[in-house]
Amino acid sequence: MQISKYSFGIGDRFGHQGKAQLSALMKVKNAGIDVVPVWNKSNREHGIVGTSPADVRKEADAAVRVLGWKGEYHVDADHINLSNVDGYIEYSDFFTLDVADYIMKPPDSGSLGSFVEQNRKYTGKLRIPGIGEAYEITDERLSEIANKYLFATRKAAELYRHISGKKGAGNLIPEVSMDEVAQPQTPVELFFILAMLAGEEVPLQTIAPKFTGRFNKGVDYEGDIRQFEKEFEEDLLVIDFAVKEFGLPRNLKLSVHSGSDKFSIYPAMGRLIKKHDKGIHVKTAGTTWLEEVIGLAASGGEGLEMARKIYRKAYEKQEALCAPYATVIDIHPEGLPSPEEVSTWSSEKFAGTLRHIPGHADYNPNFRQLIHVGYKVAAEMGNDYYAALDKNAGIIARNVEENIYDRHLKRLFNL
Repeated sequence: MQISKYSFGIGDRFGHQGKAQLSALMKVKNAGIDVVPVWNKSNREHGIVGTSPADVRKEADAAVRVLGWKGEYHVDADHINLSNVDGYIEYSDFFTLDVADYIMKPPDSGSLGSFVEQNRKYTGKLRIPGIGEAYEITDERLSEIANKYLFATRKAAELYRHISGKKGAGNLIPEVSMDEVAQPQTPVELFFILAMLAGEEVPLQTIAPKFTGRFNKGVDYEGDIRQFEKEFEEDLLVIDFAVKEFGLPRNLKLSVHSGSDKFSIYPAMGRLIKKHDKGIHVKTAGTTWLEEVIGLAASGGEGLEMARKIYRKAYEKQEALCAPYATVIDIHPEGLPSPEEVSTWSSEKFAGTLRHIPGHADYNPNFRQLIHVGYKVAAEMGNDYYAALDKNAGIIARNVEENIYDRHLKRLFNL
């Protein structure tokens, strides 16, 4: 099983927007670009919402059937590990092997020594085609990289072998993720990470490194865009060289996690994948849940009141809600409106404050990020929340489709 050149990860925490999400991808297909949908939902989200991997597969299959989608599609076991992967194996065909927790854990001395010996041929000046500067590689540099990443890549291999042993090696798409860490991986580190994974015979098809800058959930990129562009291009060139050097799958591509709403870097990403004729996987998550709240607010009446209630509860519980996402959000409490103020807002004001339109007078990224992590509040509403989604399905679906197509795909592919 091989994933196509372009793919887009679509999270749907409450499982109601599969058709609206797929409609956006059908629009981009009609514009002449094939983008594969990959439905993703993390183990943490399943636990909070009370769903299971089977529910994501049902949602994806139903959307494909109802809309008559004829192309490829996948279901991602998102950020799994050995303790929870077995529940996903039957229902998923895309597996995000998350090794962030194992980075910086040193390998045993024998493994480290073997890695250095096997890669000593790269010592001196390592030149990667297309990158102007050469990388100075020494035994000490190889040891430093191995101490950071060798144990983590071996854990990825262990997880891959467990999954492929049950599912069959040709029946899954492996992705390795190391994005949720404090420090980015440099292009030269990525080169040797790929050497490690190739040495472990992990046929990864996408890799999600940590890039320079902040990739906060549901808001725009924060950082030096020129530095990101340089790093992104070098990573593309590293992958191209590593595929040839190590015999990795030819369709191996970069994956950008927390990629939702990174509007300021989409043009550079789109330009560079076109320049080098490379694929990409962009993973989004909570933007669909945010569009549900926007749709509720825009519907007025009971929907608006529910949206206000969600914010009030999230505001009251913000410390607990934010803790699991501390590395990928940046909320300034002084920038949050009080629930009392929000209770006076109109539908237009609430939706405008939450909807991510850069430059809009009402848009508030602090408000948006708090509601992004506040989906637990809606989950605790249970059937009341699901009933509101059903009652306002039309306006919510329009918001979901518009968000994915107009704000994301059109920007990424310069449509």
